[in-house]
Amino acid sequence: MTVVPVALGPAPDPLLSDAITRAGAAVVPLPDAHALVWAGNDPAEFPDELPDAVRWVQLPSAGVEAWFGAGVVQRRPDVQWTSAAGAYAATVAEHTLALLLAGVRALPEQASATTWRQQEFFDRVGTLRGSRIAILGAGGIGRALIPMLTAVGATVVAVTRSGRPVDGAAETVPAGRTDDVLARVDHVVVAAPATEATRHLLDRDRLALLHPHSWVINVARGSLVDTDALVDALRDKRIGGAGLDVTDPEPLPDGHPLWTLPNVIVTPHCSNPPSLRAPAYADHVAENVRRFVSGTQLLAPIDPAVGY
Repeated sequence: MTVVPVALGPAPDPLLSDAITRAGAAVVPLPDAHALVWAGNDPAEFPDELPDAVRWVQLPSAGVEAWFGAGVVQRRPDVQWTSAAGAYAATVAEHTLALLLAGVRALPEQASATTWRQQEFFDRVGTLRGSRIAILGAGGIGRALIPMLTAVGATVVAVTRSGRPVDGAAETVPAGRTDDVLARVDHVVVAAPATEATRHLLDRDRLALLHPHSWVINVARGSLVDTDALVDALRDKRIGGAGLDVTDPEPLPDGHPLWTLPNVIVTPHCSNPPSLRAPAYADHVAENVRRFVSGTQLLAPIDPAVGY
């Protein structure tokens, strides 16, 4: 039986080499490869040309807007490109739940208090039990988050591009009905891919549809939320608060209003740190190499027509 040759770049990586070999392939130089597993995060490092024999490329990120922006994917439209979408879903979903729970239960303000403010917090601490939560873009992260939310008694409305049913969601609606969903949920999780079509998915008008107690959680990309509109809504207390692992701009500059608003939790894009990302990516690579070797459908295929 011929062993499928797979290249690894931009540098040797023992964890990924092991993933490739235990999946039944062999690590070879790029000129001899039929597939390429890429571990670098900078699109500028990606080879300008790929050998004609390469039929599949695995990219290391779940969001691939930078790879499209650099024209990497477009260079070889005949190749099957895959992302790491879903590989990091569990850890990001866990971070999402932490942000939402912390916000609804006013934990940051209580943790930083230096005097006893029991009655004030009696009036402000809420619960996810019985709440209705919208997940905008119920892909890998959303699907991992749904059972976490339902476990604490929340109901999930999944918003997807197609509107096809999502397991565990009480309701799934197409993206064209986003306004209707926002007007009738308690909280919103933004987990959609970043494309031109999703830029400022939550803009001033959509933020205005939310309730004064609503928390907005963004773990996708900062560009999906209009930052200026969000700051205004938070300052005016037209929404309950925001939990942001991603921002626009990013990194968030020192002195930005989001750092000092009391109803905001900012984490520095750390929901998927390297210590968790590397083994998760290796597992994803191993599964996709197995599928490539056996000729079955690969995980997280990229559709050049939609940009993710």
